[in-house]
Amino acid sequence: MERKTKVAAEDGRQELVITREFDLPVELLFKAYAEPEIVEQWMGTKVLKLENKKHGSCQFETTDAQGNVVFRANGTIHEFTLNQKITRTFEMENTPTSAVRFDVQLEFLDFEKLTEETSKLVMHIIYRSVALRDQMLRLPFAQGINMAHNRLQEVFNKLK
Repeated sequence: MERKTKVAAEDGRQELVITREFDLPVELLFKAYAEPEIVEQWMGTKVLKLENKKHGSCQFETTDAQGNVVFRANGTIHEFTLNQKITRTFEMENTPTSAVRFDVQLEFLDFEKLTEETSKLVMHIIYRSVALRDQMLRLPFAQGINMAHNRLQEVFNKLK
């Protein structure tokens, strides 16, 4: 199956550009990133905090069936322009210190209206180094973001 979410990574650069077109008005696509209840549905993780404002913060957590934390991430919102743009940092908190190391990343999310019923998301992610960016690409990252974006589309398809 073709991945609808495209991940572009230029050799020797410490960034990724992720692009996806959705069959959603831009207002709904933006809500999917701004409203905790919706974020939880498509990300499959609990939103502990999501302060959508300049200098706001966010925190996410996933637990296993026994209640043990398996994933926790946090960040700071630097820019929040309704239906247009979110600039934030994102950092995984409790990753193993051995083979895989995740560092804070800077994310620019741009939301674009294509038609009344379609929109596009462009995520520009910058890593501290090329090595950290390449490490992310060795994981099933592209497949995971595509699956998450598919769930995002499905959440709103059910609401239509």
